[in-house]
Amino acid sequence: MTTNVDIAIIGAGPAGLCLAKALADTGLRITLLERQNELSLSDPAFDGREIALTHASEKLMRTLGLWERIDPSDISPLMDARIFNGSSLLSLNITHSDAKQSELGHLVPNHLIRKAAYEAVKSSSTVSLMTETQVSGIKTMPDCIQLTLADGNVLTTRLLVGADSRYSETRRAVGIAADLHDFGKSMMVCVMEHPISHQQAAWEWFDYGQTLALLPMNGMQSSVVITLPPDEMNHLMTMPEEDFNREVSSRFKHRLGNMHLVSTRHAYPLVTVYAKRLVGPRFALIGDAAVGMHPVTAHGFNFGLKSVATLSEAIKTALASGSDIGSSKLLLAYEQTHRRHTRPLFLATHAIAKFYANDSLPARFLRANTLRLGRRIAPFKRAVAGFLA
Repeated sequence: MTTNVDIAIIGAGPAGLCLAKALADTGLRITLLERQNELSLSDPAFDGREIALTHASEKLMRTLGLWERIDPSDISPLMDARIFNGSSLLSLNITHSDAKQSELGHLVPNHLIRKAAYEAVKSSSTVSLMTETQVSGIKTMPDCIQLTLADGNVLTTRLLVGADSRYSETRRAVGIAADLHDFGKSMMVCVMEHPISHQQAAWEWFDYGQTLALLPMNGMQSSVVITLPPDEMNHLMTMPEEDFNREVSSRFKHRLGNMHLVSTRHAYPLVTVYAKRLVGPRFALIGDAAVGMHPVTAHGFNFGLKSVATLSEAIKTALASGSDIGSSKLLLAYEQTHRRHTRPLFLATHAIAKFYANDSLPARFLRANTLRLGRRIAPFKRAVAGFLA
């Protein structure tokens, strides 16, 4: 059986779902294809990740109807940020006043964003969701792309969008390479309680031999992020809970007191990706399939939403003028815009991550002095605050 649609999106993660919702009122026939079953989309499990959202991302989520679907108690204000180096108590403090905002942004659990995006899409009758579906073949033709599904059915689409993670099989299937960098580290995330207030400030702590991060949740809880070599991470992940509590408290030098685990632990490989091309004939990449960021600047999902906003606006403009939604002109304009939005910070983030992961004596000296210098330069602090907000 052959089905014809206007836009097919492979990957029903937050980026794919948000793009479908952004275009739901255009009259286009939109189909989302996802390998997972529907229960994993409608009730996603806690995965440890807290997403730091910029004001622009919050605005788009409100427009798409996601924000109202998240309990306000699960939305934590991010007021300030503190950057530490080594064992020093000195920090580079970035405040919301540096960004001329009431807060730098908000923190929302990733699984709740996924749930809200699913519910928003399911409320739209114009979007079709095909779960437990795999694509076995992709054939590009002048006026459409033909998808052969694992069950033998065929789907033809005027525009195909890859939104299937930074390890995108769709990206590879259409012949687009990517710059992938494996840092050789693992990142663990969990939620912990602590007796000393975080004062709604995020921490990024470039310690020696490890990187620590803390994202302030409501009350006396924080999302804790620890980056270590895989062998050390395996040991940390398998510790009994009481030993784990002591270990993490010690790693944070007891600056928040004795910390206690209140969630499951989750570990992820630290890998970044930037696609060499973001588009192809009648094809576009969005979300992590286009740009998979290092978490140090917390912009991964914000860039994903940026890709959704840029591509959806380009498609709406094409519709208004009667143009082809899969034209090379439209897609190249999207690629240029999204590269301009993402490439500078992607490269800067890589440089920061490599610089502060270097524990040699000369690097330690430069790291400490760079942070001290940054504390004294108000325009620099305002620029950092602008990036965060």
